[in-house]
Amino acid sequence: MSSNDLLLLHPPSVYDFREKSILYGPVSDLIPSSPVFEMYPLGFLTMTDYLEKRGLNVRIVNLALRMMRDPNFDVPAFLAKQNPKAIGIDLHWLPHAHGSIEIARLVKEIHPDIPVIFGGLSSSYFHEELIQYPCVDYVLRGNTTEPALYELMKVILDGRSPENVPNLTWSAGGELQVNPFKYLPHNLDESDLSPDRMMRMVLRHRDLRSVLPFDGWWKNPITAVFTAKGCAHQCVTCGSSKDAANLVVHCNKPIFRSPQNLVKNMLDISRFSKGPIFLVGDLQQGGDDYVAELMALLKEANIKNEIVFELFRMPPLSFLIEIDRSVQNWSLELSPESHDESIRRVQDTSIAYTNHEMEEIIFAAQKLRCHRIDVFFMIGLPGQTPQSVDETIHYCEHLFKISDERLSCFISPMGPFLDPGSRAFENPEKFGYRMFAKTLEEHRELLVQPSWQYILNYETETMTRAELTEATYDAAENLNALKLKYGRIDAARGNDVAGRIRRARELKEHMDIYMETGENNVNAREKLLGEVHDFSISTVCDKRELFWRRHALNFKLWGIARALISEK
Repeated sequence: MSSNDLLLLHPPSVYDFREKSILYGPVSDLIPSSPVFEMYPLGFLTMTDYLEKRGLNVRIVNLALRMMRDPNFDVPAFLAKQNPKAIGIDLHWLPHAHGSIEIARLVKEIHPDIPVIFGGLSSSYFHEELIQYPCVDYVLRGNTTEPALYELMKVILDGRSPENVPNLTWSAGGELQVNPFKYLPHNLDESDLSPDRMMRMVLRHRDLRSVLPFDGWWKNPITAVFTAKGCAHQCVTCGSSKDAANLVVHCNKPIFRSPQNLVKNMLDISRFSKGPIFLVGDLQQGGDDYVAELMALLKEANIKNEIVFELFRMPPLSFLIEIDRSVQNWSLELSPESHDESIRRVQDTSIAYTNHEMEEIIFAAQKLRCHRIDVFFMIGLPGQTPQSVDETIHYCEHLFKISDERLSCFISPMGPFLDPGSRAFENPEKFGYRMFAKTLEEHRELLVQPSWQYILNYETETMTRAELTEATYDAAENLNALKLKYGRIDAARGNDVAGRIRRARELKEHMDIYMETGENNVNAREKLLGEVHDFSISTVCDKRELFWRRHALNFKLWGIARALISEK
């Protein structure tokens, strides 16, 4: 048996997705992972670093990816071979509500005496409901739990009671115990991503597949570093907004990674990878001095990787100039959500910039060395109508006309769920939403519905779930045609996306008939059995449009070799 102190398991969204007929829809087309949501949280990496620096042995296993890539991968048999002191399962994103609990149940059937620990934002929100499941022993609350997890592991290893472990929810004799929320860091510097630890883990267990972040990572080896946790902004639908973070994880302002530590993590990544590094969060939240110090360090570090900067609000021109002076290869990601400025103001009044202000930033970036500008729009916002969504696509054409090929636009449905803790989730009527689920168990039931229209946990006063799904496919078809017209994609890729949309719409119609009348289309169900790729990936855009510039060799073999030699 394989023995570790802590085994971290990442579940699929739906545990038995290989046996179900579900049209997941395009809800994951604009993120690296598939509808199985096989990308595990960055917290797995920082927790591994924190615990192993203190002498514990940690293993990460991406069960979702293993199940995707190998139809014959036997999860119970794999788990039976493991013998850790504790098992951690993430329930960070709510779409894992089904898979996380089912994996925990399976673990308890096979290893009834091994404690099961849950963590993540959704775990923190639903901690009192989650601890009622017999397969869950502990829930760690918070968006930064490394020290609390270390304290809990010491308690487990020593056989002591956990009443002094901060941020912990647990059960004693059937009685709910909620320990005080005492741990909230001043910064994020105490735990790093440490990619060398991942490479050593691969060698230690002779298991590369379990550590890969998501399907297709070899072709699109993007990495990410959190610049901050928590947020200064108040986006209505975001589970990490200021109010949501305060409610769920007691974080009433952003907690930053220092400029020095941020650059250290980027350098660590650059030693083994040539792929892009995405800085999660708008650096402007840290203030002018923070940005100035970071830019000076980046200039000195001379990192060759593409660095992707995220903007929540439009910056002064001087911000772009500083990036251009300090970074060799850089790109921008903008998320105006809607072309309609009034809808944008509802989403967050603090960052409600105008289209003109955004276009000025696009013009300025394209006069500098910016390699790429991605502009993201969303469907399912308060006050949005099918006509408004159509007008957003017309605005995309306007952006194509006034910019060069470095700019592209993307649109996707928001979902499948409104984030727990977000202002829209907490006060749906106030923001024009109708909810179809509020509890954890209700969301688990939604996830196994046969079509993504019925998986959505919301609709708005201006768009039903049926209208939202139709508006999504309409927008996808029209935007795909514009990308062909303005040379953002080639004919083969555009025709492939158009065909995927057409087939997905046909299947959706069959699933709608089944939901409304009970009339079962066996052919449609057979097509969807265990299917993830053909009808639910690249149906609002080709997934490869999100790939960054590739190199003949994406990885630095000498850097990898040094890490592996160190492990030996």
